[in-house]
Amino acid sequence: MERTKFLKKNLPPLINKSEGKKDMFKQDKQGLIPSLSTVLLQEVSRFNKLLTVMRNTLVLLKKAIKGFIVMSEELDAMYSSFTNGRVPKNWEKVAYPSLKPLSSWYADLILRVEFMNNWLVNGQPTAFWMSGFFFPQGFLTGCLQTHARNYKIAIDKLAFSFQIMPEEEPSEIEESPEDGVYIYGLYMDGARWDRDNMVVAD
Repeated sequence: MERTKFLKKNLPPLINKSEGKKDMFKQDKQGLIPSLSTVLLQEVSRFNKLLTVMRNTLVLLKKAIKGFIVMSEELDAMYSSFTNGRVPKNWEKVAYPSLKPLSSWYADLILRVEFMNNWLVNGQPTAFWMSGFFFPQGFLTGCLQTHARNYKIAIDKLAFSFQIMPEEEPSEIEESPEDGVYIYGLYMDGARWDRDNMVVAD
């Protein structure tokens, strides 16, 4: 019961699209908004769907615990997941893939929503949190579309190239690159990045 109260109390509000920075959604001569703004709107919709499911099911679970409604199989499984510190299945169905236990998953969700909301309200960030996306593939496609439109190149003729930057924190990046994007939040399994020699090491 206490965990249910905490989760409901600290759940972020829905991301309000109407608060978005207007110049991010200006249409070009073809009537298209910037590709990365389209990616943002898609991400906002996915996060809002997840937040809505979470809020609604938390309300229902609270009512079921108090005996106001019948404790369905789904709500019982949800309560059991909370007891064991796991993300409930009914949330996982509408969430991004994650192996985190409930407490760190929830803290991570709050950071993701905060990142998307800041992007919406304050404009495009100087660096993008790659692992904070619901659908990173959509972001990568948006990057290619941006370059294709800017240089009038067919998108299927483009390929990514990568450069590891000397900066360690996104806050150290002061402005966006002229072409492409800065990203952060990638992980290595079974290796590390050697910053002195700029190579992958054991």
